[in-house]
Amino acid sequence: MFKFDVLKNSKYSRARLGKITTPHGDVLTPAFIFCGTKANIKGVTIDHVKNAGTQIMLSNTYHLMLQPGSELVRDAGGLHKFTGWSGPMFTDSGGFQVFSLGHGGVQSEIKGAQQFQGKKTLLKITEDGAFFKSYIDGRIVELTPEISTKVQIDLGADIIVCFDECTPYHVNKLYTSNSMEKSKRWGLRCLDTLNQYGNGQQALLAVIQGGVYSDLRAESAQFANENDFHGFAIGGSLGCTKSQMYQIVDMTSEMLDRSKYVHLLGIGGIEDIFNGVRCGIDTFDCVAPTRIARHGSAIVKRKYLTEKTARYLNLNNAIYKNDHNPIDHDCDCYTCRNFTRSYVHHLFKAKEILGGTLVSIHNMRTMNRLFEDIRKALDVDDLNSAQKEWCEY
Repeated sequence: MFKFDVLKNSKYSRARLGKITTPHGDVLTPAFIFCGTKANIKGVTIDHVKNAGTQIMLSNTYHLMLQPGSELVRDAGGLHKFTGWSGPMFTDSGGFQVFSLGHGGVQSEIKGAQQFQGKKTLLKITEDGAFFKSYIDGRIVELTPEISTKVQIDLGADIIVCFDECTPYHVNKLYTSNSMEKSKRWGLRCLDTLNQYGNGQQALLAVIQGGVYSDLRAESAQFANENDFHGFAIGGSLGCTKSQMYQIVDMTSEMLDRSKYVHLLGIGGIEDIFNGVRCGIDTFDCVAPTRIARHGSAIVKRKYLTEKTARYLNLNNAIYKNDHNPIDHDCDCYTCRNFTRSYVHHLFKAKEILGGTLVSIHNMRTMNRLFEDIRKALDVDDLNSAQKEWCEY
């Protein structure tokens, strides 16, 4: 029931047009996967998600196994019935959340332990899996490759991911190597579990680890290429700078079987997306578009930003108090067709939750417009023009 077809390759890079076929519909690639971590995208309804032109959503294994529990979702008919989303669904494995429990997220870990002010609830990582305290009730929870895969089977996602250890940046090569080897062993256990308990309708992605080390990335890619995975997810530490991330994504994607689908975990910046597309990445996911929306930041083409160094349109700023233009004249979303920057600014100043909803609707549509433009550009093999339109000030 799962298939990936390459529809067209670029002459100038590894960029390509593709189509993912799943039991719940097709995804034209390159595409963006929106994060509905706890089986919803915060502040918006499924109709908002559909009307923004979204093709595929993501939910999180770690959060849903704790609340409401994967068995409940399974008995409700899986995520599709449970959420009302009828399109393709992607679940991550919980591996990144295990990393966050111990390090507080990528930026905190790179900047140093003193940057993480939260409570570390990761207890230990062993050959069996990870053990941590539930943020719901404090009980000790075990997450293994088998449990992660079974939870994802219960959730009923179309594309699922192997459980892995997301390697921190501040570790040496020996640790990274041992972690990568462990993730390989875990990957085989995930594959065995899917073959034993799955219904033949789910695709399993191997996670490519190895940190910033090219030889370890090569070993991880070779392992993934040689086993019966349906595709790949590039994960782990991608370095501490944007240029290092670009180098690692380029190096890693070049090592992978070009006939299979490739996902890049946790990356959603517009310039980063264009770089990834050139490297042959088919899908991307990131929480940022809707997370920043809830704080008043709207994604627009760079030429519409008032400051060259700005990344987003911050609608909290006083300059928008009397601005009766839409957020983006080019955007056809519900928000831009019906409301002004002035009104959205007022909502945030008045602490009305509608403000976050309206900007989330806009940001979802903007990301989908971005990928529509990327696909159109690849169809005529002129990605440079699309990047210029979106990224030049």
